[in-house]
Formats: sequence, structure tokens, C-alpha cells
Amino acid sequence: MSEQPSSSDHPDSDDFAGFDDIVQAETGLPGSPGPDGPEEISGPDLAVIEAGSRTLRAQTGPPQGDPVPSRPTDPEVDRALREVEQELSTRWGETKLEPSVQRISALMDVLGEPQRAYPSIHITGTNGKTSTARMIEALLGAFDLRTGRYTSPHVQTITERISLDGAPVDAERFVETYRDIQPYVEMVDAAQEYRLSFFEVLTGMAYAAFADAPVDVAVVEVGMGGSWDATNVIDGSVAVVTPISLDHTDRLGSTPAEIAAEKAGIIKPDATVILAQQPVDAAQVLLKKAVEAAATVAREGLEFGVVSREVAVGGQLLTLRGLGGEYEGVFLPLYGAHQAHNAAVALAAVEAFFGIGAQHARPLDLDTVRRAFASVASPGRLEVVRRSPTVVLDAAHNPAGARAAADGVREAFGFSRLIGVVGASDDKDVRGLLEAFEPIFAEVVVTANSTPRAMDPDALAAVAVEVFGEERVVVEPRLDDALEAAITLAEEEGEFAGAGVLVTGSVITVGEARLLLRKG
Repeated sequence: MSEQPSSSDHPDSDDFAGFDDIVQAETGLPGSPGPDGPEEISGPDLAVIEAGSRTLRAQTGPPQGDPVPSRPTDPEVDRALREVEQELSTRWGETKLEPSVQRISALMDVLGEPQRAYPSIHITGTNGKTSTARMIEALLGAFDLRTGRYTSPHVQTITERISLDGAPVDAERFVETYRDIQPYVEMVDAAQEYRLSFFEVLTGMAYAAFADAPVDVAVVEVGMGGSWDATNVIDGSVAVVTPISLDHTDRLGSTPAEIAAEKAGIIKPDATVILAQQPVDAAQVLLKKAVEAAATVAREGLEFGVVSREVAVGGQLLTLRGLGGEYEGVFLPLYGAHQAHNAAVALAAVEAFFGIGAQHARPLDLDTVRRAFASVASPGRLEVVRRSPTVVLDAAHNPAGARAAADGVREAFGFSRLIGVVGASDDKDVRGLLEAFEPIFAEVVVTANSTPRAMDPDALAAVAVEVFGEERVVVEPRLDDALEAAITLAEEEGEFAGAGVLVTGSVITVGEARLLLRKG
């Protein structure tokens, strides 16, 4: 195991000594949120990452059409957005919960129940929720419906969480929506035992923005669980359950069945339930809940699924079986078998929304389906952000997600040598995550992201040494140094040797790396 010298011994130590000054100058804010702050990159954290990117070697430019918004270029708009982010950071973060929909229900009541103004597709599960939501959104938009999408957490910028017509709301609209509901939020705060949390306020903002737009349909991803999640004040006509595995076991349960019982809370009376492939015990719980709610169920592998798939340049070519028939020649510009399964789930969810399978059996228009899937992007999910060497980002943060990512890398990339960069949260199964990646990583650089939840790099390294062996583990506490070290290790084989870097372990780590690599 190796470690770089401390910053005081670093050849560029003068640059690092001024980091706090750079943060202060760029943000005007007094530092990062406390330990109960939200799990996202705050204004000050972004400044650190942006400053760090100046020390990273020059990278190739970002691909065109980046689906992730950057900070506002207008200083006044940026200042207003940072003020909102700072105010939100004083609330309970997404990892501190009081399991109840009481507060969000009270907010919806004083706002006039905006979540009732449009039909919804509600998505839960352990992995694949955001990618599936993006696919559903693309399909609905291709059929000329105005969409609202609410997903979490964000990769780089808080405005990503609320989308209209397939694009994140701009900073001005985000700030305006927050200021519009702020008096009502304060009214609810005053009446409740606990103030509304960060996630509850954002959920209220999303539902209000969708009603104000107005949207034809909302695509809503749960934050955690289902029954007591803040999003669960909607009555989704379609409930989607992506694959369930072990994650957030301290809050949701220690078995797939226990976790499924929480996630089944989004299944509402007379809804259509789209079930991805599930562990047997989880499937039994979900089916029982569906029967109790008199819901219609469509199961992957039975009523719909992936008929065939083959690797293609820039993604994969699929034949999907939907509720209304087969859809051939569907190009999906995402990597990995798991994304093909997400596509099948998304297609079935949209078919169910249009009544296919219940009211009629005709398929959706094939050309429209093809066009929709070809437009899908899912930032931070086996996303290539540079070449020579190739750097791939994946937000896997639990063992199941890591196994899917590892399989996707094996299939889609012919790396002769792959270097991992891993920064994880301290409440995750890091051993399981590292074990999933061990077969594909020649070496691993362990690091930390900028949030208080980040696992200490030395503690992470201790686990990594047990999994990889000491000679394959490098410690770099700062993410920019970790990226530099990994790229250098990959380049040791030469420019044309086919080496690569995979950055993973946390959505936050991936978001910060994405900002560094695309702004470097």
C-alpha cells in the first residue's frame, strides 16, 4: 500500500495551502454543511472541486449536449442559487429521517395538493431507479406528453433533481419555485415537531413546479424505501419496482423481503405494478401487496422482458418484449445488461400508463420507441468522460450495483489493465463493493469525496488491503490527486495499450470526479 506525501510535503504545497481562501473567494460562504447536512455537493464543496480541477492535467473537452447543468454564468443568479442551497443545507439531510409522511402531507395541504394535478408513475427499488426514470421520461416525451421528472441524488448540481420536458429546470426557475413555497414551508415548520427535511422541501418544490408547468405526467423516484418516503403522497397509476437488494439495511430491513415490504408502500389501489426481476422472497412480498391493493401486475421474464441484446458501438442493440408485442432494433446508448433490463421495465411502465395490456394489446409505435431510447443519457452510469486513457464513471455504491457495473465494463470495454478509483460513504457495505470490483481492477486508488459521510481513506484502505492485497492498493486522500494517480498508473502501459480508469463507490464521488475531469 502506498500513500502520497502530506500536503505540506507536496511540490505544489502553496496551491493547496490557499484552498480555504479559494473557497471563500469563490462562494462567499463560510464552509461546508455540518454532519446532518444533505448528501449533495454544496456551494462551498463545489468551489473546492472547481479549484482542484485547475491543478489536474488538461483533459479532452466534454462531449456535446451534456445532460448535467453547470453553475449559472450570471453572477446574480448563481448567488441566488447558492443562497437557496445554503438555506436547504440547514435542514435535516437525506440520511437523517423520521419515518413519516406527516410533514410532507401538511405541506401538500397548505399548497393546495399540487401532486393531484397530474397522473404519476412512481419508481422504487434498490438499483436502476434513476436510469429507468430517465428512460420513462424519454418515452413519454417522444409521444408528445409534457413530463416532470423528480430523481435523487443529483450528480453535480441540485437543479438536476427537478426536470421539465426532459431537461433540468434552470437555476432561475429553481430559485423562484423555492421562494414561492418558502412561506408555506415555514408555516408547516412552525406547526410540526420537526422542521421539514431537505428532501421533503425539494419534494414539495418538485410537485409544485409540475403543477405550475403544468405537466401531463410526473415520473417520480423515491428517495428511500417507499411507504414513508416523502414522495409517497402521490397515487401513482403505475408503480415500478426495480431490482431489490441489500442497501440502507439500518432503515429498511436486513433481508430482501423486509426491504420489499417498505418499498411495496408505493403500490396503490387499482394501480398497475411493473416488477423487475426480484429475489424470490422480495417478489412474494410485492405480489402479496399487489393482491391486497387489487393492483394489476406485470413481471419481467413473464409478461415482458429482454428478448435479445448485442453490444454495439456506443451502447447496445436490443429486442424487447413489451406488454403489447415485440420491439426490434432498439438502440440504447448505455452499457451493461442491467441497462437493457431497465429499458424493458421502462417500456412496460409506459405501455401500462397508456393502457396497453389492460385495455388493449397493440404495441406502441416502433419508430417512436426507437427514437426515444436512442436519446437516453444517464450521467454517472458507466459514462465515458475522457479518452487516452479512457476514464469511466459509475455511481455503484452497493455490492449489487458494483457487480452490474463490473459485468458492464467487462462486456463493453476491452481494457487490458483497469485502475479503480473508489470513494465510498461510511455507512455502506464497502467490503462487498470492493469484492465485486476486485476481479477487474489491476490496482485500486482509495480516496474520499468532500462530504461528511465520506469514509476515511485510511479506513477504506484497510478494507481494500484485505480484499486486494497491499501491493495493489494506493491511498490518495484528495480526489483530484486520486484521479491523477490513477491516470498515471493507467498510462504506464503506453498510449495504445488499452488501459482505463473506473471511478466509483458513490454518486457524490462520481459527481465530483465528473466536474474535475470535464472542467480540467
